[in-house]
Amino acid sequence: MTIVKQRIGLIGLLAAASLVVGCESGLTAQRELEQANLEKAVYCMELLEVELDLKTATRECFGDSYIQHSPHVPDGLEAVLAHFANRIERYPESTISIKRAAAEGDLVWIHLHSKRSPDALGTALIHIFRMENGRFAEHWGVAQRVPEEAQHNNTMF
Repeated sequence: MTIVKQRIGLIGLLAAASLVVGCESGLTAQRELEQANLEKAVYCMELLEVELDLKTATRECFGDSYIQHSPHVPDGLEAVLAHFANRIERYPESTISIKRAAAEGDLVWIHLHSKRSPDALGTALIHIFRMENGRFAEHWGVAQRVPEEAQHNNTMF
């Protein structure tokens, strides 16, 4: 009976250790995926917003079915690329700077400062992307204009 208890105890201990290692490797894989998603999303935003390279962005950044939640842009890759092309044409001096980014699971958040001209105060933007296979699959966006005056001394960035 003692030998059976010892074996069960050892088996239980090995199973628990295996579970911990499995959880740790699962967490490591999750962190690696989040980091890869974050790096790819930032790379793609730089292609779209800084380098204005729609051709490379089309090839490398968007999934086959792209879902859009911003009310002023239709669903689909062609619509979002037309939106960017129109913006590039209308605001050739436009600049975007990425202020911060984070990832959790398949979601990536990117906080940006957008200016249509060098002297503009600009707009604070937050883009949220759902990533699928290293590509944008879904997008939500919010924007807030930078005011001339604020109720505090903090910045929006």
